[in-house]
Amino acid sequence: MNDDRTRIIHRRTPESAAMVANVKRAMSITAALNRLTFDDADGIRALFSELIGKKVDESFSQIPPFYTAGGNEIRIGHNVFINQNCTFYDLGGLDIADDVMIGPNVNIITTGHPLDPAQRRTTTIGKPIVIERNVWIAAGATIIGGVTVGENSVVAAGSVVTRDVPPNTLVGGNPAQIIRSIGDD
Repeated sequence: MNDDRTRIIHRRTPESAAMVANVKRAMSITAALNRLTFDDADGIRALFSELIGKKVDESFSQIPPFYTAGGNEIRIGHNVFINQNCTFYDLGGLDIADDVMIGPNVNIITTGHPLDPAQRRTTTIGKPIVIERNVWIAAGATIIGGVTVGENSVVAAGSVVTRDVPPNTLVGGNPAQIIRSIGDD
């Protein structure tokens, strides 16, 4: 599907060269970030701000290490917590709203490649991910491009989210399925 939110970059184009340059920039910044300890909250916020190209709020907290293939397409709200060893591939755009908690070893991947073997190495496809307010993404979950995780929802540990999660919902499994509504008890 190629809607107005999907970004397609072909190999050996100016867009591809810019993408590679941005990956190199992100690798340099994350290498410095990953040398910091959790005790250096100001240093982490400063480097994360440099990575995304916008100052993160004082309420932002992150435990290194952290990995990304770009960083400049990440938007972070207030009171966001990102645990250690997370990977965010943000070429398609990644919006993280206020009060989001992201557990360790979470992968948020907006990018992929065509299924056709002849095109896999020549094309990168980016689809946005939106994580709405007050979401908790538990340890080891993976979220795939094109997905919105609705407000107040929880993604269970180890889940693979391949389609939208409704607000106030617990999802789990591979692929993630609705387990139950939150707040009905």
